[in-house]
Amino acid sequence: MRTKMSQAQRTVPGAGYGRWLTLAIWLAVVAAVALVGSSVTLPKIPTWYAGLVKPSFTPPNAVFGPVWTVLYVMMAVAVWRVGAASDPARTRAVALFAVQLALNAIWSPVFFGMEAPRFGLAIIGALLVSLAATAVAFWRIDRTAGALLAPYLAWLCYAIALNAAIVVLN
Repeated sequence: MRTKMSQAQRTVPGAGYGRWLTLAIWLAVVAAVALVGSSVTLPKIPTWYAGLVKPSFTPPNAVFGPVWTVLYVMMAVAVWRVGAASDPARTRAVALFAVQLALNAIWSPVFFGMEAPRFGLAIIGALLVSLAATAVAFWRIDRTAGALLAPYLAWLCYAIALNAAIVVLN
């Protein structure tokens, strides 16, 4: 008799070192994106970014690093869970994750590196759309993975408002 597997059985990575290696790989991939962003961003904070007119709801610069660190770890855990699922939709979901991660990776080089807030706004808008699609796909496969992307979605909405305000004010 065939029994229906629970969501946890379908999505929790299997036993053994392989599951932890896979998590480590996802953490490394996401960390690489974070390093690209910070390597372009940090030199511009005291120079170009400091000279921009920013909205009143701009957080202190010290907030960004810790927030992004937590979000990147949550992203890696989410994609790890989905990648381990037996659901045939996982390939599409991981591909959507890759698209949003690529857009995430290019936002900082555009906004900070090229000093192009308008172009950055277009990229972050596309990032929001791709992240929303990713979150829905993840939620359908593994609700925990989908929930892990919710803070990232909320932060990205805030970041779009900040980016848009910088465009308007400058």
